[in-house]
Amino acid sequence: MILTVTPNPSLDRTYELPALTRGAVLRATADRVDPGGKGINVSRAVAAAGHRTVAIAPLGGPEGALLARLLGEHGIEAAGVPIAGSTRINVTLVEPDGTLTKVNAAGPEITAEEAEGLLDAVRARSAATDWIACCGSLPRGLPPEWYAELVARSHRAGARIALDTSGAALVAALRERPDVIKPNAEELAEAVGRPLATVGEAVKAAEELRARGARCVLASLGADGQLLVDGSGAHFGRARVDAVRSNVGAGDASLAGFLAAGGTGPAALAAAVAHGAAAVQLPGSVMPTPADLDLSSVTTTTDIPMDRALTEPAP
Repeated sequence: MILTVTPNPSLDRTYELPALTRGAVLRATADRVDPGGKGINVSRAVAAAGHRTVAIAPLGGPEGALLARLLGEHGIEAAGVPIAGSTRINVTLVEPDGTLTKVNAAGPEITAEEAEGLLDAVRARSAATDWIACCGSLPRGLPPEWYAELVARSHRAGARIALDTSGAALVAALRERPDVIKPNAEELAEAVGRPLATVGEAVKAAEELRARGARCVLASLGADGQLLVDGSGAHFGRARVDAVRSNVGAGDASLAGFLAAGGTGPAALAAAVAHGAAAVQLPGSVMPTPADLDLSSVTTTTDIPMDRALTEPAP
């Protein structure tokens, strides 16, 4: 079973538009609402693959109640921690060429009592889990060290931790040696404090984060592929993508595929790449099912193209 922790969940509303014109009244050609937040997206992808998952998240107001109901419709057990504030709503605008414009709300402020309630919810369920995936930004009220405390407590309970966050929260958690971290290229660059322009520079940044505490780094490089850097060395994976429809949640789908495939080694990397490639070809933040995956299009290698320029260099 994979347990996910999402400290700042959301309802994600996606509108597909014929064009995005500032100051105009726009009519959507399609729209949908999905349960959102990085950890919840991981749970959705795990459930879509037929595995059991429980999603822990602070839920408040009618938005939180709708989020819990939507999770149930996806076959996900929602372990909601009641909060006084209301769950946020994020909006994504999608243009025909795949360009996304996102408006993410800040979300509610979490009190010290509510934060402790989240940690207690994780502790109560950690013994029965294969992995705990702690994902996303921290809401107002939680200090950058909150994830570090969560990793430390979970390790004491014998659980394995996958962490997908950024900035000060990621840096603070490294000292507690998370089993997997999953940055993208921009988050890698931020963590090491220098720009990344090539695949080789991303590999070196991942190796530096391992030296600072991470046991394994699964790094998304966008259209250029994914890196896995662990104690056995570095592996590089890519997949064919015919057309990008939406990249919302693609990194979360990748992490779900990686953990569901065991969370270690080239086979898990291949699963991560396949899930990410499938997700970008689906609308909104729809998570792929096994029928959407094409493992035959995935290649993994230890012969990493170190000099290859990143399609989107990380500042």
